[in-house]
Amino acid sequence: MPNIKSAKKRVLVTKTKAARNKALKTNLKTVLKNAEVAIATNADNKEEVVKVALKKIDQSCSKGLIHKNKAARKKSQLATKLNANV
Repeated sequence: MPNIKSAKKRVLVTKTKAARNKALKTNLKTVLKNAEVAIATNADNKEEVVKVALKKIDQSCSKGLIHKNKAARKKSQLATKLNANV
């Protein structure tokens, strides 16, 4: 455990941010999985689910949760799968 006041604060702030990032990343993975399942099962609302997933990818990218190239790659992969099943 750190002794310096600023180091103690950094530990607390880092812990809080790590928990927030983990929650957001987990939610992103869930949304992506739901979109892939909707496409694979040819669900009626697959376009809506994919639209939600694309929005979540953009939000994650803007918050710095994922890199912009990863965001572009994931969006492209989803669009390709969606268009292949249409």
